[in-house]
Order: sequence, then C-alpha cells, then structure tokens
Amino acid sequence: MSETTAKLDEKGRVRIPKRIREAAKLKEGSYVNIKARGKTIIIEMAEPAADKYYGAIKVDKWPEDMDEFSREVMQKWWSHRGT
Repeated sequence: MSETTAKLDEKGRVRIPKRIREAAKLKEGSYVNIKARGKTIIIEMAEPAADKYYGAIKVDKWPEDMDEFSREVMQKWWSHRGT
C-alpha cells in the first residue's frame, strides 16, 4: 500500500502524487469518487458506466446507421408516452 502526505491549496485542492496515481492506475481525465466519513476522506476510482452496464443489453445485430436507429427509438418512445 502506498501512502504519503499532501497539502491543501488555497482552494481546498489536493495534488495526488505521481507514485500514488501510478499505484492506483489513475490517468489524466480519470474520475474518482470522494467520500467523507468523520475525519476520514476516501478517494476511489469511479467505475466507468460502460464497464458497469456491459452486457446489460443483448443485441443480435447492430444497426448500420446508429443516428437513424436512435431517431426511430426516440420517436417510438415519444409516441408511446401519450404527450
């Protein structure tokens, strides 16, 4: 387990040192969840939605034109809402 001490800047930000980012496999643009439990702050990697819901929808054959497919789905959805 990697551990270090960091200092808050004037805006309350903390820089995560490179060796900690590397150990956690965090890259620029990564999302993290931040939780506070009393005086403990927990920072953990956010699970990408694509990974979280992978396999939730089974597709036998993807449409050739996703834009047209999306348009058709939205039109059907709106027509079934009754508004």
